[in-house]
Amino acid sequence: MAVVGATATGKSGLGVQLARRLGGEVVGADASQLYRGMDIGTAKLTSDERDGVPHHQLDVLDVTEEASVAGYQRHARADLDDVVRRGGLPLVVGGSGLYVRAVLDRLDIPPTDPDVRRALEHRAEQEGTSALHDELARADPDAASAIERNNTRRVVRALEVLALTGRPFSASMPRRELVRPAVVVGLRVARDVLDERIEHRTRRMFRSGLVEETEELARRGLREGRTASRAVGYAQALAVLDGTMRPDEAVADTALRTRRLVRRQESWFGADPRIVWLDALDARLLDHALAAVETARSEQRYPGWDDGSHG
Repeated sequence: MAVVGATATGKSGLGVQLARRLGGEVVGADASQLYRGMDIGTAKLTSDERDGVPHHQLDVLDVTEEASVAGYQRHARADLDDVVRRGGLPLVVGGSGLYVRAVLDRLDIPPTDPDVRRALEHRAEQEGTSALHDELARADPDAASAIERNNTRRVVRALEVLALTGRPFSASMPRRELVRPAVVVGLRVARDVLDERIEHRTRRMFRSGLVEETEELARRGLREGRTASRAVGYAQALAVLDGTMRPDEAVADTALRTRRLVRRQESWFGADPRIVWLDALDARLLDHALAAVETARSEQRYPGWDDGSHG
């Protein structure tokens, strides 16, 4: 089973409730929560909030390490297999769309080459990401249409795959073909309400010590980390520490970038017809989520529940 949706919709809490009711364990699908010490800025559940439910794919990387979809896929799928072997129900919970697809769907991840990537990153710095996006549009229009012009990381990755494999990056995108039976529940909140929740959550994070947490992570090498240092909230907190951004500016910029992230998440998950969408603020949310599982069972869309092969 999986619980997906945009940031600040309450996925983590529902995941714990479902795990408690169904005898499950949570496998996280949040790229930033992979990092040890990145707690406040990722809204990582505390030990008490996990309520005794085992959680996997949390705190598995140092901030100096680079998170990768390939590495996550390998380890998360191993976690799913281990949970099933113990007779439990694995619940994939998170809002990193490609990570969710990497663990649930058939996805063959193309190779990487640090030299090729560095060369492309250097070109992006010298020529601008838009120029590389234009190059991608000529070679792989499908990939270019799915990648924002200013998303340097994804543009570089798409061109890297072209260079290494000779095949378009779009050919390696995940297919909507589950590797094991699963029910996928998505949480939705009205746009205006979600924006307000993001504002409150962002202010709470900074009040709760996000800058101090980032300062400690900086001592552990956060600035040298390619992915961790760019996470929304942490990049802004680093700017506060550097004196290039005032705290109020950091809060505003974090909220803005979180809203933009949410729009991308909504677009990503909204395009998947397999997701059963639920109102995250419904008082009977847990009941509706459990009903989605029962409906899938009755329609035989979730075979193997009783023989231990559920996922």
